Amino acid sequence: MTSAPAKTPHKERAAGPPAVPRERPAGLAARRAERRLRRAANRDVVPHAMRGSTGGRIVRGLLLALAAVVTVFPFYAMVVLSLKPAAAVEFPGSLVPWPLGGEAYESVMNSQDVPRWLFNTLLYSLVSVVGVLLLSSLAGYAFAKKRFPGREAMFWSFLSMVMVPYHVTMIPTFAMIAKLGGVDTYWGLIVPTLANAQAVFLMRQFIQGLPDELFEAARLDGCSELQIFGRIVLPLLKPILATLGVFVFLWHWNDFLWPLVIGQSTDMRTLTVGIASLQQQNVPLNVVLSGSVIAFVPIFAAYLVGQRYFTEGVTASGIKG
Repeated sequence: MTSAPAKTPHKERAAGPPAVPRERPAGLAARRAERRLRRAANRDVVPHAMRGSTGGRIVRGLLLALAAVVTVFPFYAMVVLSLKPAAAVEFPGSLVPWPLGGEAYESVMNSQDVPRWLFNTLLYSLVSVVGVLLLSSLAGYAFAKKRFPGREAMFWSFLSMVMVPYHVTMIPTFAMIAKLGGVDTYWGLIVPTLANAQAVFLMRQFIQGLPDELFEAARLDGCSELQIFGRIVLPLLKPILATLGVFVFLWHWNDFLWPLVIGQSTDMRTLTVGIASLQQQNVPLNVVLSGSVIAFVPIFAAYLVGQRYFTEGVTASGIKG
């Protein structure tokens, strides 16, 4: 009597080579590993002592909210009072946002002087931004990557201008501009502000961090120095150019002393000088504040436009500094 063949387990009956576990795509695994490392790094960056308890977070939130209110309150008061009718200012009643009206803005825009002052300020700021960025980037590239006799002495001599107060050099600068016939002219207003030692220093520090292999490869390909500057240096300088451009725009837009000295006529005044002159003419407060609001809007818009590059530039300059 023959016995029935013994049943083999399911695994033993499976024919063919053993199953190979399916591998995940390398890109997906790398991205998951990167996310895990990033989460771990974020946990390590924030110490446990800084995380604090719930009460500590609430206190910090309240302090930050209070600081935000204190910071925003002057802007709120400026806008509300500019929309109020011409009357005596009473605190805190004048800060209530009603009744509101635009009579002050109509009188400002219908004036013959304010549009002219706005044009002068825009011209002064925009041309100065282009000039400062161009000259400082060229000088920063020369000081960072070029070799010539007296480079270090020239750079530190130029940088020593930062330690000299602006008011000390203003009188000799005005005397030279006056001899050249630049008083009450646009070029006399703009040209003396183009030599910016801080901008040159910032550009030099940033360009020094760029690898020399890029420039050597470009020279081997037959590029001239201007081609290297235009095709390699400038595209890499976008974050720092945007950051510096915002700062230079703010400096020139809010500049008061030099436009006051160089502009002798009413037509050559900037907004800061013109608004200050309105206070001496017993102009109502709401009209003066409406001019201040108009002067504030362009610089706020400039920051919004360059905000992303501004953050990148500050981070990059902090890492390279």
